[in-house]
Amino acid sequence: MGKPKFRLEVSYHEATGEPVAAYLRVREGKVTETKEVIAGIAFADYGLDGFLLGIELLAPCHGEQLVSILSEREPESVRNFLRIGVHREMVCA
Repeated sequence: MGKPKFRLEVSYHEATGEPVAAYLRVREGKVTETKEVIAGIAFADYGLDGFLLGIELLAPCHGEQLVSILSEREPESVRNFLRIGVHREMVCA
C-alpha cells in the first residue's frame, strides 16, 4: 500500500467550461482494476496490491456513501478524506 497522497482533480467540458468529472486521488500507482461502486456515478480505481488509488465522480454523491463502500481496508486518513477532505459543495448534492 502506497502512502496516501490526497488530491482533487476536476475535468471540464472544453466547449462549455462545465465540470464533467471529479477525481479524488488517494495515492499514486498504476490502475489495474476499476469498479463501479455507485451506478453511473462513482468508479473506484485499484492498484495491483488491491488498495484504492482514487475515485472518479461523474455526478454528486454523499461522502458517507463513499466511506461505507470503499474504506474498509483503508487507514483513518483515507476515510477522513473521502468523508470531509473536499468541500461539501464540490461532491455532495
